[in-house]
Amino acid sequence: MDASRIGAFPMFAGLPAAELEALAATMTEVDVDAGAQVVALDDYGSSLYFIEQGEAEVHTDGDREHERRALGPGDAFGEIALLLTGQRTATVVARTPMRLLSLSEYDFERIRGDVPELERSLRRVGIERSSR
Repeated sequence: MDASRIGAFPMFAGLPAAELEALAATMTEVDVDAGAQVVALDDYGSSLYFIEQGEAEVHTDGDREHERRALGPGDAFGEIALLLTGQRTATVVARTPMRLLSLSEYDFERIRGDVPELERSLRRVGIERSSR
């Protein structure tokens, strides 16, 4: 994968080229159809997702009728399960067709020392979400 795709995400703006390359080498593209459930509340979270294209809705109470927030290009989800709890704290459903970049738990652990800003950025996202 081209590292410039990773550098387009706001949380990675300004990362050195070597760190962007390390991230790009570990990420996988995932295409999701509109209406598909990407992750489910309380499931084990083994991947982190970055939205490259499309929109999603987040439901934190298991009720798909009540949207908690919307996500779009540049947003990430799955960081809380990956960093803290192991369990998904929300259900994420594709509102439109989506292209996601996925980082597995295994690859996250493997590169976290090479890309120190990754964990800091993800913790910031998690803290911001927890305070809402």
